Amino acid sequence: MMIQLPKPFFFEGGPQAIVLLHAYASNSNDVRMLGRYLQRQGYTILGPMFTGHGTGEPTDILTKGSPDAWWQDTQQAIQFLRDEQYKQICVFGLSLGGIFAMRALEDDASLLGGGSFSSPIFTSQKNNLNPEFVKLAKATYHYMKVDSTTEQQRLDWLMTHLPAQLDQINQFAGQVASKLGKIEQPTFVAQGGQDELIDAQKVFALRDALINSPVSFHYYEDAGHVLTVNSAHHQLEQDLTAYLKRIFN
Repeated sequence: MMIQLPKPFFFEGGPQAIVLLHAYASNSNDVRMLGRYLQRQGYTILGPMFTGHGTGEPTDILTKGSPDAWWQDTQQAIQFLRDEQYKQICVFGLSLGGIFAMRALEDDASLLGGGSFSSPIFTSQKNNLNPEFVKLAKATYHYMKVDSTTEQQRLDWLMTHLPAQLDQINQFAGQVASKLGKIEQPTFVAQGGQDELIDAQKVFALRDALINSPVSFHYYEDAGHVLTVNSAHHQLEQDLTAYLKRIFN
């Protein structure tokens, strides 16, 4: 059986374009369903893959990826749409992706809007990112049919080196958090109240730090972390559509 790796996507629709950025230790499949939904609403959707992600080898995220590389990926995605002659662009991200979406809004006033879904822009000691990464890595190795000895060696390596990269992400997020006042575009912020990976309460600090942005704020009390596919995804889609209609009109 041929193993299918996830791929970035480009769903062409109308003249208004949206970048959707995926989560850490995951891939573009995180946001693919949302992308298809938004395409049906008439938008063009680009879902890039962060460097090191989606390769079938989780160690690539640490050896090839970094916050600087992922920021470059974000800029390249926006530039791709501009090269394709899309002039009205928004950028959103899930979890890790939301950190880079907000950085893009800080740095590029020509973006019409964007925002974050379940993003740890304000960090906390209350998170389960380390064990969740290992859990996802183990599932990937099973899918890729890696032998048990090799799998354990790679998991041991990941557990040793992962904290350093999570620290890098936290430092990058801190830089983004410190400049949120620069954002003047309308911003969409969403969070699940039952988030199993990050501290859901930190989203209120994010909302309050957007002092110069009209914020469309959505707190889904009963939802977990991955809002794009979990019990909140229908409501997220409706709320995001309402926001986009205001932005693109």
